[in-house]
Amino acid sequence: MTCIFCKILNKEIPSFKIYEDNHTYAFLDINPKTKGHTLVIPKQHSENIYDTKENTLKHLISIVKKLSKIIKQATNADGISISQNNEAAAGQVIFHIHFHIIPKFKNKTANKYKEGEAEKLANKIKTLL
Repeated sequence: MTCIFCKILNKEIPSFKIYEDNHTYAFLDINPKTKGHTLVIPKQHSENIYDTKENTLKHLISIVKKLSKIIKQATNADGISISQNNEAAAGQVIFHIHFHIIPKFKNKTANKYKEGEAEKLANKIKTLL
């Protein structure tokens, strides 16, 4: 059985892509903690940090850093939270390594997108890259 992130990579499931290169794909989370909540994944499947190649991790974190600055700007966030969970006990739900980039706001904002809002934000982030 293919994981949901591999299905997204294979375009079997749609996503709001904000970044892609030969090794990495980033897209808006469909259940965001806040608007702009982004997932960054490697294109090559690995379950967690333990079985991910060193060079893949280095590339992933460099993309996380790059996107964090852009997402903060695009969302007018007051800060950015970055997380990565390993194994179910630590909160990992999708067993394909991924980093969360979560914009944080002093004044809590709505986390659900209105019709067309996610696509608009994804496009705004892409234009800032």
